[in-house]
Amino acid sequence: MQRAALLDAARSLLSEGGTEALTFPALAERTGLARSSVYEYFRSRAAVVEELCEVDFPVWAAEVSAAMEREGTAEAKVEAYVRQQLELVGDRRHRAVVAISAGELDAGAREKIRAAHGGLVAMIVEALSQMGHSEPRLAAMLLQGIVDAAVRRIELGAAEVPSAVADAAVGMALRGVRG
Repeated sequence: MQRAALLDAARSLLSEGGTEALTFPALAERTGLARSSVYEYFRSRAAVVEELCEVDFPVWAAEVSAAMEREGTAEAKVEAYVRQQLELVGDRRHRAVVAISAGELDAGAREKIRAAHGGLVAMIVEALSQMGHSEPRLAAMLLQGIVDAAVRRIELGAAEVPSAVADAAVGMALRGVRG
């Protein structure tokens, strides 16, 4: 229970204040634990983020998968893939995972995150194949690049409303994968 409380506090700290806010004293204060107790659960901030990724990413991926499964056509699956990821940008699980820079993570943690993202990209390959794309894996990786760019735009709090960014990303994605 205390580990879950620490992860929940870490999500809140990261989503409220970014990387700088995630400190062991702040985690201790949020959970009511002694600072030394936090070290019993995690050896570093990177370890906290790594565990957040391990816990939260599968939930996030399942939500994207479920959105795609509700659709009947390959094109609708592509749209659901894009829109669901962009809808999750406001979710603090997502904000927490992207709040810390990959540079602060050790190689093992970065590899786990890459593998998790690879699983997300793999979800869309079949739909792209059904649409007749000659290189569906490459198209899936480029499609994820569109999603990632849209995520960054939304996170920046740009002048556009998130729905306009999502509409633009879907339009670019669908026009691009048809070609």
